[in-house]
Amino acid sequence: MDPRTRTPAWYFTADIDEFLSHTQDFLHSRPDLHTVHLTVTEQLRRRGPRAYGGRPPLLGRLVRADGSVGAALLHTPPYALRTTRLTADEAEALVTGLLGLGHPVTGFASERATAEVFAAAWQRRTGASARLGGRERLYRLAELTDPSPMPEGRARVAGEADRELLIRWYDGFVADAGLPGGRGGGDWADFRLSYGGVTLWETPEGTPVSMAGVTPTVAGQARVGPVYTPPELRGRGYAGAVTARVSRAALAAGVGELLLFTDLANPTSNALYQRIGYRQVADWAEYDFAE
Repeated sequence: MDPRTRTPAWYFTADIDEFLSHTQDFLHSRPDLHTVHLTVTEQLRRRGPRAYGGRPPLLGRLVRADGSVGAALLHTPPYALRTTRLTADEAEALVTGLLGLGHPVTGFASERATAEVFAAAWQRRTGASARLGGRERLYRLAELTDPSPMPEGRARVAGEADRELLIRWYDGFVADAGLPGGRGGGDWADFRLSYGGVTLWETPEGTPVSMAGVTPTVAGQARVGPVYTPPELRGRGYAGAVTARVSRAALAAGVGELLLFTDLANPTSNALYQRIGYRQVADWAEYDFAE
């Protein structure tokens, strides 16, 4: 905070411990809305600053005039820069801070209203074009209901013997979703296997046909994802079954808030998750910027 003006100010760092020492209480105040910041910073803490790619992260906090933290930022290239909720003035201040750093921003993702005001400010200040790259909806589990009918088969936690399968399916998910590759499927699989973070649905004969992941639990919340079924096996209820089972296991393990994101362009998945008990929290938007 600038002591001369007593106005809100942004502070940036690449040090995860420093960032969390200032923002932990703020992030824990709304585990649902701050789920991405909580889970990504937990992975940075566990796996190191290059957990998501070859470049270290940029982390930031907005300090208000009273000294409290009002917002948090994370950027793990090649993924979009993300913030918690911002007002138009706070977004404008962030653009000023990022331009002062000379920090490149090729994408921005947040709750829809925040994404819109940041995109407008970035476009106005830089002359870059802004394109809506995707829309998501955040859901929270209310009361879990198994799909009906359930497909034949059973769920099991993935183990080391499934590593190559998890890599292939993760790469398939990334391609389907149009996501940047980051560190790749091998690093993702190794991390998820380290804590039992992927559940498979397999046929009665023992053939895996679908997977659902879950993040580590932070601040009482965890997030389901990715959920993936190979194209040739879709439409048979496997995704709903494995999502229900991984959700039930997370609740049994003591997760207080279980969350997931869906692509709003996919009405099938949105309807599925609502049928098994997930309810809307907020809508997200991601903008891509080009000079």
